[in-house]
Amino acid sequence: MLNRVILIGNLGKDPEIKKLENGSTVGKFSVATNEYYRDNNNELQQQTEWHDVVVWRQLAEQAEKILRKGALVYIEGKIAHRKYTDKNGVERTLTEIAASTFKLLDKKEANGISPRETNFPTSEPPHIARASSAAETHPPYNNSNTPDDDLPF
Repeated sequence: MLNRVILIGNLGKDPEIKKLENGSTVGKFSVATNEYYRDNNNELQQQTEWHDVVVWRQLAEQAEKILRKGALVYIEGKIAHRKYTDKNGVERTLTEIAASTFKLLDKKEANGISPRETNFPTSEPPHIARASSAAETHPPYNNSNTPDDDLPF
């Protein structure tokens, strides 16, 4: 089984960071991805999807330091579903991306930090250290040489 999501999109707002009672740090932000297609009149159309992203602990702290609204970002993680009861007593389900890595893809961030200048401490867990090189380790998918009978499903 595999639950893996890769997104490349723009941040809809600065990350909202909170410190929980147990001492953990959690961050939330939204990412917009765009899909382009031609309609029946051959006019270019854009469809935007919004994704809620959650980051934890040191990854949340790094997101707070380097991510800003509008920034182009690579996110890797998994889909997570959460149930909660709203203020009116209605049970709701929330779908979000629990990020395990991210990388700022903009050439230069507004605060002067470039992606190559972002150094993650060596004492961080591996998923934090990977954040600075995640995009380079995943080559683009190319199915032009994959015969249909070689597909795993």
